Amino acid sequence: MPATTGKPRNRWLIAARTIVPTVIVALAAALPASAAADTVIDTITVGDGPTGLAITPDGAFVYTTDQNSDTVSVINTATNAVTRTITVGDGPAAVAITPDGAQAYVTNRLDDTVSVINTATNAVTGTITVGDGPAAVAITPDGTQAYVTHANDGTVSVINPATNAVTDTVTVGSPPIGVAITPDGTRAYVTNLGGNSVSVIDTANNAVTDTVTVGTGPRGVAITPDGTRAYTTNQSGSVSVIGTATDSVIDTITVGSSLAEVAITPDGARVFVTGIFTGSVRVIDTASNTLVDTITVGNFPVGVAISLDGTRAYVANSIDDSVSVIAIDVAPTITGAPSAGTPGEPYTFAFTVSGSPEPAVTTADPLPAGLSLNSDGTLSGTPTETGTFPITVTASNGITPDATTNVVIEIAPAECSGSICGSTGSSGS
Repeated sequence: MPATTGKPRNRWLIAARTIVPTVIVALAAALPASAAADTVIDTITVGDGPTGLAITPDGAFVYTTDQNSDTVSVINTATNAVTRTITVGDGPAAVAITPDGAQAYVTNRLDDTVSVINTATNAVTGTITVGDGPAAVAITPDGTQAYVTHANDGTVSVINPATNAVTDTVTVGSPPIGVAITPDGTRAYVTNLGGNSVSVIDTANNAVTDTVTVGTGPRGVAITPDGTRAYTTNQSGSVSVIGTATDSVIDTITVGSSLAEVAITPDGARVFVTGIFTGSVRVIDTASNTLVDTITVGNFPVGVAISLDGTRAYVANSIDDSVSVIAIDVAPTITGAPSAGTPGEPYTFAFTVSGSPEPAVTTADPLPAGLSLNSDGTLSGTPTETGTFPITVTASNGITPDATTNVVIEIAPAECSGSICGSTGSSGS
């Protein structure tokens, strides 16, 4: 473990814990059978005390805030190696990247600023003074507004990324920690750690339109891709599910102790929640709102982010000075309608297949003579018979359920044209 710099480790978490005590709640004795078996495939050493992270829209880089070394580590996701370390403000806590991927915004908890990083050059191009104790940051989908929570003064700053100027300040609950914005950009949801509530901000006029009572010590918040639900982590050991249509709690999920941050897969099927004292990530199935998996990661996991393709989750382990890389298993899909073929003519058709791990494609039905189906979903060969061949094609990767599609392969003679076709000719005189 790297040597400390004389600053207290885990300053962001310690500051939050002084406001509301963490209530330890035991994990459920047994977990339901999981439809996925997500696995840690790599561990990356970063700066001192990583807490927050964000992934560029193209999935090429992960930006991690290192709160105790006052740096941001840039991870190349192709190699899982740190390619750049950027010095920012004092006590960087969280990071968000603009939808176009051009800039990263970093909250500096101890000097009340936000650092702006140009992701093309990885240079700090601006420093914005905000409220007292900036904690989390989120950017609207159109990139026109960034919302920064201030843990020490009960407000949220609104920044215009075009000018990097604070355009508004919104009073919310106390103390505001997490923030997430709906996919349509119309509302921002802010967790109030000591107030056991979530403030809902209308982004059109930056006014609080509702306050939702949730569990004890809400911290992280994430919204499903369809915008219908917001999931908040409560330090009391539960996750509150808010229905955004009514801004009311529609479910409460017992998950485990010392919950921190939360992220949702792009398909909206699963919620990933970090447990700081358990060194684990808990996985919730959104169809049933039940805990379906627990993944062991590093020491004191705080931040979590999921790639836009849904295949990787990255977890910042604050005491280990590391980032765990989780391969997210995704159930398979298969689509496609095979084109018609002609006897004696080379034939190729590829089904569209997705899933992680990569699915294997099979069929138990007879194919036209001369054709074969490869495991990657490609039909190929040279057909030697005509006919209509209905088949069921299955994609499997060990993650339930398997995907199937029913298709028909037509093999017919080539249509005849010209003066020769159909002519019997004549002979003799």
